Amino acid sequence: MLIIGAGISGIGAAYHLKANRPGTSFLIIEGRDAIGGTWSLHRYPGIRSDSDMPTFGFGFKPWTHRKSIADGHIILDYLQQTVDENGLNDHIRFGRRVQNANFDSDTGRWTVTTTHGDETTTFTGRFLFLGTGYYDYEKPFIPDFPGKADFAGQVIHPQLWPEDLDYAGKKVVVIGSGATAVTLIPSMADKAGHITMLQRSPSYVLSVPAADPITNALNKLLGHERAFPIVRRKNIATARGLYKLCQDTTSSSRWWTTPTWHAAR
Repeated sequence: MLIIGAGISGIGAAYHLKANRPGTSFLIIEGRDAIGGTWSLHRYPGIRSDSDMPTFGFGFKPWTHRKSIADGHIILDYLQQTVDENGLNDHIRFGRRVQNANFDSDTGRWTVTTTHGDETTTFTGRFLFLGTGYYDYEKPFIPDFPGKADFAGQVIHPQLWPEDLDYAGKKVVVIGSGATAVTLIPSMADKAGHITMLQRSPSYVLSVPAADPITNALNKLLGHERAFPIVRRKNIATARGLYKLCQDTTSSSRWWTTPTWHAAR
């Protein structure tokens, strides 16, 4: 089996293959030189999960950090631990850019062509698993705003965040109010001279602590292994219940959620 991508999906697929189909050979083809996908690529201030890690993480590896809403580097450590603990490093081929994938109906096999510099290599397998994520890692979507060429300041996309970017004391405008903006703006606010969020339509945000007191109490009382399935079910039920409640009672849900235009003031 060929797995494309060594991010959270690819690592999870590899674990389940090794654990449940020990006789199946597999290979993870990764275009970059590191595991982790989003969590090793993105370096903008404040990067963290926008979901709780007991449900976003692996069902086979309990989340043990006290923060359920975790910073990016903590998530990357969690993924690296998963790779190390399950001997997945030897199954990963780094720096391999997939050029094409073709299925042969006669042989029932996939052929994947990759490049590494000037070297071209092909891999074959009966099954192909795409753990490539949703976004283009090399070319993020950047709208062509009229007049952008006349702007004297810097236009930065979070995916291509410069390591040496100095925004201290400067006026900053963040376009959008999605998960990236919600994590980016609070982290920039202390250093920036002034920061403004521009949004097309308000989202509703429920303020919750990064460290869930119920989760941490259960971990302390029962231990991580026993508490983990309880916490996972609790969080999934809470999220599904909240979604259903917002569908059924949209107007009344405003009592306990906050529009982001309020939060950004």
